[in-house]
Parts: sequence; structure tokens; C-alpha cells
Amino acid sequence: MKNEYTYIVVGAGSAGCAAAYKLSENPDNSVLLIESGPEDKSQFIHMPRGIGLLLNPGSKYIWENEVLTGVQGYSERWVRGRTLGGSSSVNGMIYMRGAPMDYDGWQANGCDGWGWEQVGPKFVELESHDQGAGPWRGANGPQRITTHSTGDSLCEAILTAGQEMGIARVNDVNDLTAVREGGFGYQTTTRYEGERYSAAKAFLSLAKNRSNFDILTETDVVKVVFDQSRAVAVKIRNRDGERSIRASNEIVLSAGSFQTPKILQLSGIGPATLLNEFGIPVVSHLPGVGQNLREHRHVDLTLHVKSHSQNSSLGGIQAIWSLLKYKFSHSGPMSHAAHEIGGFAKSDPSLDHADLQFGLMSVSACESGKGGDIALDKFPGITFITYFTRPESQGEVRIQSADPEQSLYINVNHLSAEIDRQKFLAAHRWNRRLAAQPALKEWVVEEVRPGPAVESDEEILAKALSFSGTCYHSSGTARMGNDEMAVVDAQLRVRGVEGLRVADTSVMPTMVSGNTNGPAMMIGLRVADFILQ
Repeated sequence: MKNEYTYIVVGAGSAGCAAAYKLSENPDNSVLLIESGPEDKSQFIHMPRGIGLLLNPGSKYIWENEVLTGVQGYSERWVRGRTLGGSSSVNGMIYMRGAPMDYDGWQANGCDGWGWEQVGPKFVELESHDQGAGPWRGANGPQRITTHSTGDSLCEAILTAGQEMGIARVNDVNDLTAVREGGFGYQTTTRYEGERYSAAKAFLSLAKNRSNFDILTETDVVKVVFDQSRAVAVKIRNRDGERSIRASNEIVLSAGSFQTPKILQLSGIGPATLLNEFGIPVVSHLPGVGQNLREHRHVDLTLHVKSHSQNSSLGGIQAIWSLLKYKFSHSGPMSHAAHEIGGFAKSDPSLDHADLQFGLMSVSACESGKGGDIALDKFPGITFITYFTRPESQGEVRIQSADPEQSLYINVNHLSAEIDRQKFLAAHRWNRRLAAQPALKEWVVEEVRPGPAVESDEEILAKALSFSGTCYHSSGTARMGNDEMAVVDAQLRVRGVEGLRVADTSVMPTMVSGNTNGPAMMIGLRVADFILQ
């Protein structure tokens, strides 16, 4: 390991892997990628449904955070990937890009160069899609995209139920018309030949043998070191102790929406009052660091169905057969992503743009009563998961000490915005309408959770957190823009300093309409473009 590199990228998640891959293409650039967690060698990372074991408390492959929801006394355990590939190595493998209107909105609000006409081609560059090249779809990129296999009779019934509600069936759920007007289809996923295809597999497998590229795992970045206002090094800590590694050109923080603001604040970049409280010298007073935390909250409807649930295949003795089938053929239930079908819909037909995202989980689960653990239901169950795509509730992330080992204060403030509460109600009622369509009459036995007794607006909102959950799409905590609360400019440079950029979901000014893994990779590719230009 050298003492100095041209570029240092902090965090080997979706954005960091993409940025390091592209920065190291030029052999004249030396690049170091630093990851807090271990290498991605576990067989359960590469087995899609292996995440059930990876996410257990105490797993070395995850960050664990206690997150306040905004409801008095109600907190949740949130996890993030902590290995090569970051959360792309432990997520549900759903590949969505967001809507063109999301990015056009960023551009209209001062993020020049971030409209769909600029970011859309980056998604095309990123993708190697099993449906082949098409308008706004790529076929030759590093990231493999696989559509869930067709033909399951329950999935077909749900797609037909969507058509009975006026939602078109589509081949590609990222098709721009489907994203705007609504459309259901078999889910696009980051899998290939039955295995997870993480950002590490997509990018690092291509870059890791380059002589100008090094990867340092099981290493925490304590802070960024400055020479006056220029970022010149990172201070790291691992089993060998502490040391600093210099960057001759730039440092890129891609540590995610929680760890990136933490590193910034510990480095002296953030609200001056917070930094002064803990005796951290202020390098740049940026009050927006850690603010604007945004997250999707999914609304769940658990249904007891007659058959075609995978509950039995993933539990008990049948789970052994599912594991053996996967071992020898990379097929069967263990090869599935989180959702088999998905897409977009309008909560109100009069809307000019879809505002809900839907996913079918062919399993159902409840709390086991053992320390909050989750257990598969004993009956054949499925889960409809639907959420409002553009929430306005905002929370915050902040350090609670100058000690990097101290846990973060995180409060997401779910459902604090009135529109989020109204859309939660709309999503719940939409789930019920879908379940009640004629195509599902012969499939659905009963609604199990939240149960038909939960009916009025007041009852639904009172129990909202019990039949919903975080989508793990946190973003916005080092947002892009040109106002006083912006942390980075449109080229992702941290304001008030030199030689430091941020590239991960924390730069998003508002949420994208969908899962954030694909957009994070796009952001990683774009920061490399900005630097190399």
C-alpha cells in the first residue's frame, strides 16, 4: 500500500465502485478504494435469497443503526451494506432508475447538468440488460440486469388484476411510459445466471487487476485531513493502527447517506454550532450537512393465498431442498430477488404522473417474538409492497461526539409531511383494491395484516408503522444545489473547500421515484466524468 495516490475513493458501495472503476481506467492515475467492511466472499452474498442470514444482528457485512422514526418512543433497526459492493451486496436486487421528471426537477432547482437528457445516457452506459438495447436501455454496460422469469400463475393473476385496474402490462418496468403513466411487469433485477450481480461484481471485477488500482478493506476512514482549505489526505484506522494516506488530486466520499455526513462532520465540515459543541475545528460551515434526510416508507398488505407462496420453500425441511437446488442449478426460490413483479401506478387516475411504486413479495413474514426477529408465516402468504415515490418528510443525521466510534443520531421523521400521510392512506387503499380484483378472487383467502378491522383513516395512521417499513433508500444528507443549505455543487464538489467531492445518494436534493441502487451507480460514473474533465 502506497503513501500517496492520485485519487482516493472512500466507500466501496454502488457509487464508490463505479467511481473507482472509471477513475482507474487511465493508467496514469493511481486510485485507492477504501472499504470499512470485509471482502465480499460469503456464499450468502452471491446467493440472492442469502440476505436473510447476512442481515442478522452482529453480521460483519452490515452497518447497524438505531433510527428514530419521528413517532415518540418508536425506533427501528436499519442496516446498510459493509463489504465490497456496499448495500448492493446485501439489498433486494431491484433495479429501478427513477423518473425523468425527478432529474429534470433537480436541474430546474439549480443542479445544472442533472436533467434526464444528461443522466439518461449514463444509465444506458451502465446497463447490460437481458432485454437488449432499446430506447433508454443499455446492452453493453458493466452492470448485468436480469428480468424475473415469466409464467408463474399467481404472478400472472396479479398482472391481470393490474390490468383490471387499468394498469398496462409491460415488458420493461423502467420503460419511460410505464414510469410516467403506470405499468406492471416482471421485475428487473441486478442478478445474472441466478447470482447477485453487485456493484463489486460489475465494476471491481473489471478493475481489481489494474496495476494502478488498490483496494483496502476492513479499514475505517476517521476523517479527511486538510491543508488550510484543501483536502490532502484521509486518516484511516484498521488492525494495523492509524495512519494517513495522501491524495495528490482529489478525494471522493462515497460512504452513503449516514457515513458520508458523519465523516464530513468529523472532518470539520458541517453546522458550526454542532462542530463547536464537540471541539472540532471548523473547516467549512455548511449547515446542510446531515439535514434533508429522506426515505421511502413502504405500505404492506399481507395476504393468505391458496398456493404459490414461497413460505414453505424457504422454511423447514423444504428449505434444504431449495438450497440444494440452488447449489446445483442456481435456480429455484433461493435465486429470486426481493420482488418477482413490480411497477408503477397512479393513486388517482387524474394524476399526470404515476406516484406509487409496487412490488410483489411471494413470501410473508411476521415478528417471531424472539427479540424482534422475523419469521416466515406458517400459512402460504404473499405481501404487496407499495410506497409513495416522492416523499417530502425530512429528517437528520448528526454526530453525538468527536469520537468516531460513537453512534450517530438519526431521526427520519417518517410521515411528518401531510402529503406523505395522505399518500400512505392512498397506497394502503390501493393495495386493497388490487387484492380485490376479479383475477385474484380464486387466489386470496383473506387479508392477514393489517387486517380488515383497520379501516378508517385514523386507525390506518395510528397503526401505520406496524404494517410498513423503510425501503433502505436513504438520501439527501449532503445535498446538491446552489443555495445556503446545499453541501455540494452541481459537479459534486464540497462547498468551501478544494479537492473533495461527494458521490452517493446523500447528494440527491429530492428522492428519485424508485430504488436507489441504480441511481447511485450513475452518480459514481458521473463524478468520475467531472473529475476527469
